[in-house]
Amino acid sequence: MVVAVAEESRGAEHARPWIEQAKSDYWQLIDTEHRLEDLYNLVNVPQAIWIGETGKIVRPPETAGSTDHFRRMNLETRTLSAEDQAERLAARQAYMDAVRGWVTTGKHALPADAARANLPRITPQIAEARARFRLGVWLHANGRVAEGDMQMAEASRLHPDSWSLWRQAADLDEVGKAGGPEFWKRVRALGDKPYYPPPKL
Repeated sequence: MVVAVAEESRGAEHARPWIEQAKSDYWQLIDTEHRLEDLYNLVNVPQAIWIGETGKIVRPPETAGSTDHFRRMNLETRTLSAEDQAERLAARQAYMDAVRGWVTTGKHALPADAARANLPRITPQIAEARARFRLGVWLHANGRVAEGDMQMAEASRLHPDSWSLWRQAADLDEVGKAGGPEFWKRVRALGDKPYYPPPKL
C-alpha cells in the first residue's frame, strides 16, 4: 500500500489543498511534528521509503520521481519547456513503474546489508538541528517569533542539506520565502550538486 505523509508544521489546513487536489485512493497523513523526518533523516520532498511486508526497509529514503528540470524554469512565467516537462513526466513514470515492479516481482528491492548501508546517517549535529527546529516551531506558535527564527536558522546551519527544515522555516514566515528569491538563491548555490539526487534503480 502507498501512504503519503505531508510534513507540515502549520497544521492540516495548510496541507489540505494539496491532498484534495491529488484525489488519491491511498492514505494521506499529516505530520505536524516532522517525526517521519526525524526517524529516517528525510531532507526533501518528495522522498520515498520502501518497506516490505515484514516491516524491513528494502529501499532507504530516496527522491521519488522528481527531477532537477525545475531549475531551468522560466521564473517570470513559471513554465518549463515542453522537452523538460516530458522528461520530468518520464522520470515520474519510471519511478512508479519501479514501485509496481517491486510489488509484483520483488525487483529493485535491496538486500538487507545494502539497504542498511544506504540509510542516511543521523549525526549529533543533525539530531541537534531537528531539536532546534522543533523548538523554533513551538516558539513561533507561542508568539516568540524572533526567538523561533533564531532556532530555525541554527537548525539550517547545523543541517544545511535539509531543504525540508529550511522550507518549513520559510513557510512559517508566511511571506513567500519558501518559493521566492531566497529559495532560488540557495538552489543556484548548489552549482552542479543536484537538488533532487536521482534514485539508483
